[in-house]
Amino acid sequence: MSQIRYEDRPWLKHYASQVPANLDYEKVCIPHMLENSAQKYPDHTALIFQGYFISYRDLKDMVDRFATCLADFGVQKDDKVAILLPNCIHIVVAYFALLKLGAVAVMNNPLYTDRELEYQYNDSGSKVLICMDWLTERMVALRPRTGIKQIVSASLGDYLPEDKAGSIPAAPLPEAEDVYDFKWCLTNYPAQPPQVEVGWHDVAVLQYTGGTTGLPKAAILTHRNLSSMIQMYRAWIYDAQPGEGTMLAATPVFHILGMQVAMNLPVYMGWRNVLIPRPTPDALLEAIRLYQPNFAPLVPTHYIGMLQHPDLAKTDLTCFKGLFSGGASLPVEVLRRFEEISGAVICEGFGMSETSPQTHLNPYGDGGPRKPGSIGIGWIDTEIRIVDIDTGEDAPVGQPGEMWFRGPQVTSGYYNKPEETALAITADGWLKSGDIAYMDEDGYFFVVDRKKDMIISSGYNIYPREVEEIFYHHPKVNKVAAIGIPDEKRGENVAVYISLQPGETATPEEFMEFCKPQLAKYKWPTVIEIWDELPESNVGKLLKRQLREIVLEQIAASKDK
Repeated sequence: MSQIRYEDRPWLKHYASQVPANLDYEKVCIPHMLENSAQKYPDHTALIFQGYFISYRDLKDMVDRFATCLADFGVQKDDKVAILLPNCIHIVVAYFALLKLGAVAVMNNPLYTDRELEYQYNDSGSKVLICMDWLTERMVALRPRTGIKQIVSASLGDYLPEDKAGSIPAAPLPEAEDVYDFKWCLTNYPAQPPQVEVGWHDVAVLQYTGGTTGLPKAAILTHRNLSSMIQMYRAWIYDAQPGEGTMLAATPVFHILGMQVAMNLPVYMGWRNVLIPRPTPDALLEAIRLYQPNFAPLVPTHYIGMLQHPDLAKTDLTCFKGLFSGGASLPVEVLRRFEEISGAVICEGFGMSETSPQTHLNPYGDGGPRKPGSIGIGWIDTEIRIVDIDTGEDAPVGQPGEMWFRGPQVTSGYYNKPEETALAITADGWLKSGDIAYMDEDGYFFVVDRKKDMIISSGYNIYPREVEEIFYHHPKVNKVAAIGIPDEKRGENVAVYISLQPGETATPEEFMEFCKPQLAKYKWPTVIEIWDELPESNVGKLLKRQLREIVLEQIAASKDK
């Protein structure tokens, strides 16, 4: 195998002609992005929600009012404030208001259980919570077990056009101390927040992600981390014009991809932003027909859902200038089918909560070729290594190893988790991704699998994604997950779990015959099961740890009989 020095960044030759390898970053912190756009484009539409339009001037006024309210609640610089909201006007206002005060946004998933939320509120030390009205009563009951004092309750019906007014009734505000209505806060406080100096290296966000112990850990993301990434996006999509674009915000803003690409980037650029609180296929296709967005970061579930929806036939997708895929691996067959039907080009990339989020993306514009199945090429100002998991040395070209990163967007560590930080980040600043990947001769990267998901059977390394890609070529397959299950002789065997396309029927034997000619015998699954649905997150990422737990429980139960 040939050797290419990763530090030479061989992927740079595939950058579009107008994309630089390095940037001279403007030290603009996140709240200042909104202030700049409000000054440049005061009358331009900033947010669109269910047909309700808000200008940049009005958005800044709302942010200032809510920041005044939060300051009156006692929120000061470096205080942690929990946000528990879907994509709606309130989440944008709350996020920018508390960052304007120098406080830290703690992003939470509204689908989490009380147990999960209690852990994250306490782990972060959150003082205030902003949540949806349907969750307020639950959060009031949970509050005594946390350090949260005030709760602000928001309703999706707060901001609707006249023809939809009253269509989303607000849940009653619980009769409890220190519980406030979101619109009341904006009405009763002036747009006169205290002036707080927000620094380039100040913490902006605590972004929770999985931990090696099974408990979530919060990646510390500074204004430098987030702003550097936004400026990298601006450089990458070099022909995008400030003040002249529309973003489709379908990916949840509480997720790092949504926060950065679906919220911060359009604010930085002065674009319109179409907020989708529940990104079902029909909601996405309707928004595309109404607002003709130019850009959208989507996840595999979105692409798959739109492909299967009858409204796709009446939706013109030629409005898109850039489509991106992240959050989970996009099956090659899905990518090809969507591009064939839509005429749009999807740039698949790679990122993590810890990297704000991007480290790779397929070339945009007049750059090098786009390789389906590849996460693309290294990002601007980003160092990447592929490290042999046995020797700890850089792996040769084409040989899998663990991906490591270093760059201005990479976290410095995990909040209050020195052990986790030491495991994930080297003394000289390299973040170990936990993903197994390789780089080809052209400098393109391919993720083989998660390091922890690798199956070792009879001494052979088997990467589940390779097995899964075979099954995705079968026309009856909707979703597929391959995991390792215990075997006394081999150590582990390959087990495959499949959900079918709507209306399809199939047998495990049919799938077994399909995969045999395409896989080495040691990679053949010993178990193939067809399930109605597989466990997945709200962004469409298959939850293999949860799947494995279910399967192991089933195996244990069968042995006890």
